[in-house]
Amino acid sequence: MTIAIRRLLAALFALTIASLTPVAANAQQEAEWHHGLSLFGELKYGPDFKHFDYVNPDAPKGGTLRMSAAGTFDSLNPFIVKGVPAGASAAIYDTLMESAYDEPSAKYGLVAESVSYPDDFSSVTFKLRPEARWHDGKPITPEDIIWSLETLKKSHPFYNAYYRNVTSAEVTGEHEVTFRFDQKGNRELPLITSEFPILPKHYWEAEGRDFSATTLEPPLGSSAYKIGEIQPGRSITLERVDDYWAKDLPVNIGRHNFKSIRYEYFRDSTVALEAFKADAFDIRLENSAKNWATAYDFPAVQRGDVIAEVFKAKNAEPMQGLVFNLRREKFADPRVREAFNYAFDFEWLNANIFYGQYQRTGSYFANSELAATGLPEGLELEMLEPLRGKVPEEVFTTPFENPVGGDTRQMRTNLRKARDLLEAAGWRIGNSNGHQALVNDKGEPFNVEFLLVQPDMERIVAPYIQNLEKLGINASIRTVDSAQYQERMDSFDYDMTTAVFQQSLSPGNEQREFWGSEAADMRGSRNVMGIKNPAVDTLIQKIIFAEDRAHLVAASKALDRVLLWNHYLVPQFYFAGDRVARWDRFGLPETLPDYVFTTDNWWWDEAKAAKIKGAN
Repeated sequence: MTIAIRRLLAALFALTIASLTPVAANAQQEAEWHHGLSLFGELKYGPDFKHFDYVNPDAPKGGTLRMSAAGTFDSLNPFIVKGVPAGASAAIYDTLMESAYDEPSAKYGLVAESVSYPDDFSSVTFKLRPEARWHDGKPITPEDIIWSLETLKKSHPFYNAYYRNVTSAEVTGEHEVTFRFDQKGNRELPLITSEFPILPKHYWEAEGRDFSATTLEPPLGSSAYKIGEIQPGRSITLERVDDYWAKDLPVNIGRHNFKSIRYEYFRDSTVALEAFKADAFDIRLENSAKNWATAYDFPAVQRGDVIAEVFKAKNAEPMQGLVFNLRREKFADPRVREAFNYAFDFEWLNANIFYGQYQRTGSYFANSELAATGLPEGLELEMLEPLRGKVPEEVFTTPFENPVGGDTRQMRTNLRKARDLLEAAGWRIGNSNGHQALVNDKGEPFNVEFLLVQPDMERIVAPYIQNLEKLGINASIRTVDSAQYQERMDSFDYDMTTAVFQQSLSPGNEQREFWGSEAADMRGSRNVMGIKNPAVDTLIQKIIFAEDRAHLVAASKALDRVLLWNHYLVPQFYFAGDRVARWDRFGLPETLPDYVFTTDNWWWDEAKAAKIKGAN
């Protein structure tokens, strides 16, 4: 995972809405101004903290970190739907507050030195640091911040949905900006309003610049890094800004230690692996179980020049699944979607392809207290009761479990169940152009195309297709390049595809874009299934307006249960941790963060680097 992607994930997904507890910036202003925000209780770090615990404050500065990226890019603007942006291009912008990686959903002042909000959470005010500067030396102003949010909301459906409740923004002091919300009691809004990237108004309003257009001109930023050399579609280099205005702030001490960070793009994962083995880049996050089991025995590993290890985190595991495009009529009946799950043989895949490394995903919040278990009770049942008749009855009567395969006899049973479900939904074996196939009452065959962007996913989908064909379904794979894939995803031009939904330990407003009805038809939204379900919308609101942690957990369990029993996807699998291989040229702090795998607290170790013999 690149630094840029981590920053985006932290901005988009590390969200919570329970027990908002401020910590005062000083005793005199305890009732009003606070140095940080926590949604789990007391902040770990007080107003006088020197640095995060997961950094080395004396880490040396220098060296180049070489990373890899998948696909290609044709733009350095990651905030519009148009084009394929370089992920690293998001790393050049600071935000109002910075996430802490060793406590869930905690923020500390970056561009904003302090924050204030009323008891009803109807607004939030940020006091800016007067010393905050763009890379061209001009100050970061309240006007920049207001313009940034307005522009982001107009330019991308994610920001439009995520910040829909921010109705106005105004300058309320020389270094103050206040955002007002259209609702009260949404505890998450002050925190998420601190997360969006701050953009330079004066730069983008200069003559000849169009924010809505793709660009390969390195934009002006404000963070620890700026964009250096680029080779369009092939590589991008970030260069550390030596006079970075915030380098001595507590949130930045011990971080951003590399002089430069270079991202090399690879269209093929096999080529990327060989490039890593040849010492073309330094760190590889391995997402292939087969590779992890078989590909890391080359000479550099054997002599200790390359270290392969798993980094564990305490986050909820993401839901990964083969998603249905509900905008296609053939997937409208949940019995059809459930039949597809019965045809998926995870146990065979895990034994024969994944080397037993994976677990089957049975929740949208796996490995956390938010996952639905057993039958609903207590607060969760109270939330679900008004939805009787609007959600599947199994929500109240049956704990969700995926079908179990693994052997021929069991899969025959599963396929019979799938056939029965398809017949109940109006699909039967009949004649289609002289061939026996699954057809509806109009004689139309059931065709499904799996849209993929990674060729190595074909080995996972191909055995699945064989099972679908036994049901009379005509299934095929279409693997396209990253640009085509992004365009087809943005325009919802697919039958089925693989999607990953990353969750935090306390979900919030982002659930609207994952599953909310309003996002279903918004080009480029993350509601890739096209869910339009009033019951789901109701539960999303209960998550967003949960009054405490207990209500948040109950609402999340209820949403999890309803999503599962609607069979919006075929759950796939997860690996609990990050599989990371690295050339041993780096220093790592003794204490690593609990909730994020990151390299922005690593540093170049000259002594280690001198011992590396390279790929030979």
